[in-house]
Amino acid sequence: MKSFIAFFKKEVMESARSGKLILLGILFFLFGVMNPAIAKLTPWMLEMLSESMAETGMVVTGVTVDANTSWTQFFKNIPMALIAFVLIYGGIFTREYEKGTLVLMLTKGLARYKVVLSKAALILGVWSAGYWMCFAVTYAYNSYFWDNSVAKALMPAVLNWWIFGIWVCSLMTLFSVLTSSYSGVLLGTGATVLASYLVGLLPKVKPFTPASLMNSGGLLVGAESAEDYIKAVAVACAVSIICLALSVPILNKKHI
Repeated sequence: MKSFIAFFKKEVMESARSGKLILLGILFFLFGVMNPAIAKLTPWMLEMLSESMAETGMVVTGVTVDANTSWTQFFKNIPMALIAFVLIYGGIFTREYEKGTLVLMLTKGLARYKVVLSKAALILGVWSAGYWMCFAVTYAYNSYFWDNSVAKALMPAVLNWWIFGIWVCSLMTLFSVLTSSYSGVLLGTGATVLASYLVGLLPKVKPFTPASLMNSGGLLVGAESAEDYIKAVAVACAVSIICLALSVPILNKKHI
């Protein structure tokens, strides 16, 4: 256990020294501020465009914004934050392979499963911290400007997207031990997410696909219920556990 904690602390310190934690912290914070800011500025922007739109025959009437407008923006922006996260942490294993630092740690007696668990814990921890910080900032501003109670099923929708991010983190871990290249991790993770999305276009399969968790915005207006996503949540959690479980034996057999 001591070696696991020591290696995990090393990972955290390296992320901090490299500026990754600061960069992602700023990024998630900015996205959290942008959501209510864009909602607040929407009427002003439409008013500015009203004259040019009128020339094309489009009439702009009074626009009412509320907390749901901001939360809708939250679900539009968080995919960009997740993409940035994957790009920044996609090389968490592969850089170790390239530099040979992992070999040094293993020769000193560090078990390979502890490498997988510590790096996976870091990825999951950073994603969770960033995501919930973005949520907290948006929630605070929405409470100040409007009333968050208009969002009918806010927490189930937010939890769905967090779980989707956890699933993506588990894919990053799996492809990090399957391939030795940064591009391989990005391609593998991206291709799996895309495949899940495409398969989800089939009505009978959609309730089971993790990618369907990205479309949780309908919960905010009562168009859907939290029960509609239970199967997708269960599949995403199960696949995440399987990915992490498979990563250990794969790394054990991998020639580094």
